[in-house]
Amino acid sequence: MEAFLETERLVLRPFTAADAGNLLALHSDPDVMRYINGGRPADRDSIRERTLPKLMREYPCIDTRGYWAAEEKGSRVFLGWFEFRPLDERDASVVELGYRLNRSAWGRGYATEGSRALIRKGFEELGVVRVTANTMAVNAGSRRVMEKSGLSFLRSFTGDWPEAIEGSEHGDVEYALTRAQWVRRA
Repeated sequence: MEAFLETERLVLRPFTAADAGNLLALHSDPDVMRYINGGRPADRDSIRERTLPKLMREYPCIDTRGYWAAEEKGSRVFLGWFEFRPLDERDASVVELGYRLNRSAWGRGYATEGSRALIRKGFEELGVVRVTANTMAVNAGSRRVMEKSGLSFLRSFTGDWPEAIEGSEHGDVEYALTRAQWVRRA
């Protein structure tokens, strides 16, 4: 399968239906899902009927997908996924960055490495002007990745979520990076 992007240690490739088992394991880990849905496990039907179609969706404005399976380069072990999708499906100028990795990949720099590579590709090849990322205010790990990837804190906000999860009372945060800021730092 052709890679979308390779880094020193990662291969980001398109999702296929064969990824259902890996996604089920990832989305069923309570620690991985803690800041997403309070740690509730996914079920096979939701992975097959909702998650995979979302992750396999094409975005014509960037002529590619917006979610990528992440594998360790040498072993090709599934580590999780990265999101780099346009907020407006007709306009590639603003994209959302996201990531969800297996616990075994935490603390090893994979999230930062993949995020930096996607940001570079977005600004250099995909016509991206601004990258944005959101997380719960209490998600210190994800906030560190955003900062190490070059994004800066933009604002705190409170979303209207269907159900409260532990920590949601502290709200959410948004980080961002513009192409002009990225060029100045390079």
